[in-house]
Amino acid sequence: MIDLHIHSTFSDGSLTPEQLVRQAWELGLTAIALTDHDCIDGIAPFLDACRRYSVRGIAGVEISADVPRGTLHMLGYCIDPADSELGVVLRRIRAGRDERNRAILEKLNALGAKLDWSEVAAFAHEEVVGRPHFAQALVAKGVVESSEAAFERYLGKGKPAYVERYRLSAVDCIAVIKGAGGVPVLAHPFTLELTGTGLRDYVGELRQKGLEGIEVYYSEHTEEQTREYMALARKFDLAMTGGSDFHGEINPAIKMGRGFGSLHVPDELLPSLVARAVRRCS
Repeated sequence: MIDLHIHSTFSDGSLTPEQLVRQAWELGLTAIALTDHDCIDGIAPFLDACRRYSVRGIAGVEISADVPRGTLHMLGYCIDPADSELGVVLRRIRAGRDERNRAILEKLNALGAKLDWSEVAAFAHEEVVGRPHFAQALVAKGVVESSEAAFERYLGKGKPAYVERYRLSAVDCIAVIKGAGGVPVLAHPFTLELTGTGLRDYVGELRQKGLEGIEVYYSEHTEEQTREYMALARKFDLAMTGGSDFHGEINPAIKMGRGFGSLHVPDELLPSLVARAVRRCS
C-alpha cells in the first residue's frame, strides 16, 4: 500500500518529514510522497529519512492554481527540488500567501475575532502559515468550537475573512512542474465543482497542455467519483494516483494510508507514474 498525498510541518501538517516516514514504516507502507503546499524545503530531510527506514520516498509538491470557480490543486511528483525556476515560483507564491495572511488577520480583528499574529504562528511549526492555523488559533481563543466552524464562519471561500492570494494558472503549474522534471497530476478533481462533460472537457484541455495524471483514490472521493476519475484517466491516457491528504493532528479523522478508514491506494499505480518523469524518481 502507498500514500502519495501527505503534508508535513513545512506546510500545514503537524508531523515533521522524519516523523511522517517513521509512521509510514510502522504502518507498512511501501512508498509515500511528500506533497507540501507550495513548498519543497522538507524534501531533503524526507528523502534522507526514507533511506534510513527503507521506505520509497517520492519528492513532490502541491501547488494551488487560479480557476474561475471551485479550487484546483496541482500535484507534482518526481520533481527536482534544486530546480531554480521552481524555487523562484514557489517563493513568489509563498510571498503572496504572507500578504494574504496579513489581510486575513486584519479582517478577523475588524470582525471582532481578535487574534495576534503570534497566536496564529504558534500553530505553524516550521515556515508556512495557512488558513488551518488561523482556524486552530480561533478555536484556542474560544471564538469558535472547531476548525470546521472557523472555515464555515470566517475563513472559507466567500466568507467574511476570506482573502484571495497570488496563484498561477493551471497551465503554468503544469509547465513549472514539468520544467523541474516532474509529473503534473490533477488533485482531488471534485474541488473543481465540475461534473460530467464539463469535467471531461476540462481534463481533456489540461491533457493537451501537458497534464500527466489524475488523483483517482482519495480520502473524500465517493465510489462513484473514483470510477469517474478512473474512466477519465483511461480516456486521456493519464497516470492514476492516490493519497490520503494526511495532515496529522490538523485533521485527525484522516489517517495516513487509510484516509477515513477504507482508502487503499494500490502499489501498482506507482510504476506508471514514475515512468512519466523525465528524471530518475527515487
